Amino acid sequence: MTTETARSENPGYVHGYADTEARRLGDQADTLAELLHAGTAYPDGSRVLEAGCGVGAQTVHLLAAGPGVLLTAMDLSAESLAHARARVAAQAPGADVTWHHGDLHRMPFPDGAFDHVFLCFVLEHLPDPAAGLAALRRVLRPGGTITVIEGDHGSAFFHPQSPAARRTIDHLVHLQAAAGGDGLLGRRLHPLLTAAGFTDVAVRPRTVYADGGRPALAEGFTLRTFVAMVEAVRAEALAAGLTTPEAFDRGIADLRRTAEPGGTFHYTFFKAVAVNP
Repeated sequence: MTTETARSENPGYVHGYADTEARRLGDQADTLAELLHAGTAYPDGSRVLEAGCGVGAQTVHLLAAGPGVLLTAMDLSAESLAHARARVAAQAPGADVTWHHGDLHRMPFPDGAFDHVFLCFVLEHLPDPAAGLAALRRVLRPGGTITVIEGDHGSAFFHPQSPAARRTIDHLVHLQAAAGGDGLLGRRLHPLLTAAGFTDVAVRPRTVYADGGRPALAEGFTLRTFVAMVEAVRAEALAAGLTTPEAFDRGIADLRRTAEPGGTFHYTFFKAVAVNP
């Protein structure tokens, strides 16, 4: 499947489906595995749905924490599923995984088919995240849990400060909104889950902070995850008339400066766990 075909399957996914994006997602998941997956481990035999598994970057960490789960991994992109299959085959060859190519709004699974649902960086790309949560609640058994992880690009702050860098991040937020998504969704998790009928909703921030004393995070998160994500929308930002090549490149250079000696970078993810009553 070509990148163009994959993009047409999910036009709301602003980051695209290039191999570089698959690598970025892998870098992100591996760098942040302890931060994002701490506290998430399902008992052996649990029926778990990973909605929007993408290239399997989070799938392998779910399986590492719960090697005995019965996992169904689904995604809208057949190309992403192929990446996920290969990643799991290489890193968790004995895992019990059922792969499903489809839209989470039109899942063929019966009501209450799963004990747990997990989704990471999915709601931010949906035009109607409330409808997505309602669809997921249908296939979750009463008493089952949903775990949702989302970022919030408004939580990024850094030193040295740079208006050019901030504007460049804002271009990504604008493009994602134009595609029907929300790059600031992390702050909305509690009201979204509550409105969808979930109870016992608990949202906790998971903060990444990188400075000269944390060079692995500066490399793995600041540069290879966050800056790479922003830099990847350069062509789209220029085509939309949001900026000039010089201004965009200045913003990226300033963002890269925050990962160098004397620089700092902060970002907050939000992790929610809720119950289907």
